Amino acid sequence: MSTSELLNVIQILVALVVIAAVILQAKGAGLGNIFGGAGAESSYRTRRGLERTLFRGTIVLMLIFVGLSIAATQV
Repeated sequence: MSTSELLNVIQILVALVVIAAVILQAKGAGLGNIFGGAGAESSYRTRRGLERTLFRGTIVLMLIFVGLSIAATQV
């Protein structure tokens, strides 16, 4: 397996994990907010515990994904 193939496989795996993390965040927001509906609970609130960890993890995964994309273009 060449380096470019390995980078592509890792990039696909990271993309799947990012998709799962975003879906988990959307489930916590409620079905009405997924499609853009604003409800009474749409006011600003802070993230705590697992929600904060998931949010920060999603950011880290996106940075890894972008880094892999750049690396794949250089190979």
